[in-house]
Amino acid sequence: MSFAQPKTVIEEGDTVILYLTVTNVYAIEAVPQIRNKKNEMIEYVFQTNFGALKVKDIIGVPYGSKVELSKGWAHVLQPNPELWTQTLPHRTQILYTPDISMILYQLEVKPGSVVIESGTGSGSLSHYFLRAIRPHGYLHTFDFHEERVQKAQEEFDSHGLGEFVKVTHRDVCQNGFGEELNGKADAVFLDLPAPQLAIPHAAKALKDEGGRLCSFSPCIEQSLRVCEALEQHGFVDVLNLEVLQIEDVVRTKNVPVMDLEFVKHKKSESDKDAKTPKETKKYITSNAPNTIAGHTGYLTVAELPPLFAR
Repeated sequence: MSFAQPKTVIEEGDTVILYLTVTNVYAIEAVPQIRNKKNEMIEYVFQTNFGALKVKDIIGVPYGSKVELSKGWAHVLQPNPELWTQTLPHRTQILYTPDISMILYQLEVKPGSVVIESGTGSGSLSHYFLRAIRPHGYLHTFDFHEERVQKAQEEFDSHGLGEFVKVTHRDVCQNGFGEELNGKADAVFLDLPAPQLAIPHAAKALKDEGGRLCSFSPCIEQSLRVCEALEQHGFVDVLNLEVLQIEDVVRTKNVPVMDLEFVKHKKSESDKDAKTPKETKKYITSNAPNTIAGHTGYLTVAELPPLFAR
């Protein structure tokens, strides 16, 4: 229940982030025992690159504490969507923070918003939606894969978020979002193989006051088909985006200063033999890294006007 609200102490059953280094981050459940492959209950010992952790020892420990491992130490942190994205079990490919931040901004998601998402996948984006819309909003998320739906609902319930989300098993391209959601949504997000087929259903689901839609497409051909469908169903202000995160490398460089005195004065024979120390100046420089993150996908964003303006 550690996602639902800020907490100070780890309780049994909490999802806890075990932070070793920037690249070694794990999500573990704070339980003293787990069931092994032989269906026997055994003590829960979590193995890391820095040794083993007896999970029972972190129950009752304050979040943010430094805990001892058999060969080192780690910190136990309360989970948030950013840390969960780094550590969640991958059932599908997921979206990461650069794309997610743009999606939340473009959809204008805020507390109280009603959001429709398809498909759910591994639930990475869903946790960001839930943080943004709580405490009065609601998330309706859909996936065509029944097992993924069950696991996603179990995760939301175990994280204390079940009252804000409903996970539905449905092919929205063929069957839509359901008549009960017509005119209910403030925003719709699509991450589908053929998102253009869901555009007419999304138009029905958005409120009469209008709303926002965003579609994630790995290929530009998919994005073009979405743009055509959006135009056919009354959407305006269609925008296509690609988010690339580039980290500038900041360094201090010592640059030698050229001595131009010889231009003004002719050097004598004694000056030629004398060695003068070279003057240098320090500059803070910024350079692009040798490698940058590549293409993830295109975000196609559009606005559905209010009913009287369509």
